[in-house]
Amino acid sequence: MSLAPEEFELNKKHALLGRLTDRLADREAEMTELRSDLKQFEAEYSMQVGRLYADLDDIEAEIAEEEYKLVPDDEEIRKKAEELRRRAEESASRANAAEPGTDKVQPTAEAKKAYHTLARTIHPDLALDPHEKEKRHSLMAELNQAYSAGDQAHLDKLVENLRNSPELVEGDSVGDELVRSLRRISQVKARLIELRNEKIESEISELFSLREKMLAERAAGRDMIAQIAARTRVQIKKSERRLQNLKNVNQAAAEYVQDKYGLDISGFRERGEKVGE
Repeated sequence: MSLAPEEFELNKKHALLGRLTDRLADREAEMTELRSDLKQFEAEYSMQVGRLYADLDDIEAEIAEEEYKLVPDDEEIRKKAEELRRRAEESASRANAAEPGTDKVQPTAEAKKAYHTLARTIHPDLALDPHEKEKRHSLMAELNQAYSAGDQAHLDKLVENLRNSPELVEGDSVGDELVRSLRRISQVKARLIELRNEKIESEISELFSLREKMLAERAAGRDMIAQIAARTRVQIKKSERRLQNLKNVNQAAAEYVQDKYGLDISGFRERGEKVGE
């Protein structure tokens, strides 16, 4: 018995969907591994080097502020001190963000609206079929994660996926199943494009490049991160000595003015009263 044209087309779409699904599974596995590797490297690098860089930037900012106390009329030194202080605050923020439990995001009004719209639509309690209920539990978990992270782009994507969801097509006819298959194929193709773009962006990132250098050094028997950390500690020690020397000079100047003229200028020379105020 020959198949009707729509049945023949449906079989073709099922075969195509099977091939695309297999390819998607491979790509998802590849990206999961890459994300994990980059996250692990970033955590290792931040723990060993990121905090040291933040400490060094803070000391360099203090040095510039002490230099400004010596020549409070120098506009260029004032600007330099302010810029270094901003950089130190940014470095500290990045280092703190890399530590567990410090990155808390307040969802926007737009995110809250998208969340409640989706939650009402896909809540597991609204499903009667056990398979559909399980799928909705997974979607709710993804929704909650995106909302907690304040990821508006992900929330928008979930809304768009729901709008074009195959599950919204009701009916048991061949035509209904064909439409559902077309929507599933479209979703899989869109996800493959997302993964391809994510892989490209990851591989041109500074983090990926740094990790590749680390792996090359490790293959040669060298620990690049430990070497960077050691050099940074040496630089911190040098900067600390320079900072202490400048503090001693400023303290001596303050004592000289106190002894010579009976004026206490220490209150005018505290960090922050001149720089950035």
